[in-house]
Amino acid sequence: MPTYDLYANDPGDPHWQVPATGAARFGWEYDEGRERLLALYQKGKDKQWDGNKRVDWDLEVDPYDPLGTPDEAMILYGTPYWTKMTERDRGELRRHFASWQFSQFLHGEQGAMICAARIVESVPDLDAKLYSATQTMDEARHAEIYGRFLHEKIGMLYPINDNLQSLLGDTLRDSRWDMPYLGMQVLIEGLALAAFGMIRDTTDKPLPKQILAYVMQDEARHVAFGRMALRDYYRQLTDAELREREEFVIEGCYLMRDRLRGVEVLENFGVPKSEADELSERSEFLQLFRKLLFSRIVPCVKDIGLWGERLQRAYVDMGVLELGDSSLDLLMAQDEEIAERLDAERFAEEEAQRVAEVREAIEAGAAEG
Repeated sequence: MPTYDLYANDPGDPHWQVPATGAARFGWEYDEGRERLLALYQKGKDKQWDGNKRVDWDLEVDPYDPLGTPDEAMILYGTPYWTKMTERDRGELRRHFASWQFSQFLHGEQGAMICAARIVESVPDLDAKLYSATQTMDEARHAEIYGRFLHEKIGMLYPINDNLQSLLGDTLRDSRWDMPYLGMQVLIEGLALAAFGMIRDTTDKPLPKQILAYVMQDEARHVAFGRMALRDYYRQLTDAELREREEFVIEGCYLMRDRLRGVEVLENFGVPKSEADELSERSEFLQLFRKLLFSRIVPCVKDIGLWGERLQRAYVDMGVLELGDSSLDLLMAQDEEIAERLDAERFAEEEAQRVAEVREAIEAGAAEG
């Protein structure tokens, strides 16, 4: 079925054209490169995988409870809207929220694919170009997987959130070669990683858990790449240039904190926008979620050298300054371990099933003899 037939809201024009600026950069040094980045490039090659084979698409998903979301986590829980809903209505609400979340993941992954391709084009160093080429393939795979999950398992999509689209547009329109790194690798992917991780660690549904764990394993490399490249480059910038980038980070963080709430879903269930904004603001679950969204961004921003007084004041205002002391390396190592453990458990179970089938066939043959 065409994607346009599955959108809950009209997505508008089928193509969004963002005017490209900046230069494509060639370099003629093919022998040298930063050892850390070349090692990451090798890891990027070694860790390529096929979403058709690694993900168990035969697993069933209930579209009306795709993530096993508890009632208490629903924004409308405890309101008159919730009380009036039938169980079928509540299932439909869960379906819409899961569709909205995974649709934003899908649109973000397409944006990440385009940003990674822009980095290949514009970054001056060959080692960074090589790694970005592997990331472009990773992001293509992620978009493929999220798109398949939405089409085949939920049967509904939502258009890109206006504010995510705005941040993507600002990232892509900037002519400075480091801005796709900062906008995508640090802000958008940092936010996405936190959202992926929260669902991965709370869902009891095996298919979305697999998808999120495997995507996060790739994203751990992407964030490491962004940190290396930007940390090296930002050491060379003037205070004025650093402040410009800090302003971009502050604006992007406020935008994501205040606007990525799924209000579009509530409006589809008859909640006026002003009331939907108020309900999402009061939701204890969303307050926790919004704070966790910055668990990957704040330590990364600090690590790459953007930690001026105004940026720190903004993080105090958001209540997330203390996250700057979190260990990104530990979080990324955990992402790798979770995906590898999930693989080990899945394939051990499949191997045990194969052994049992062989044993049964041998026993059946012996009985017949």
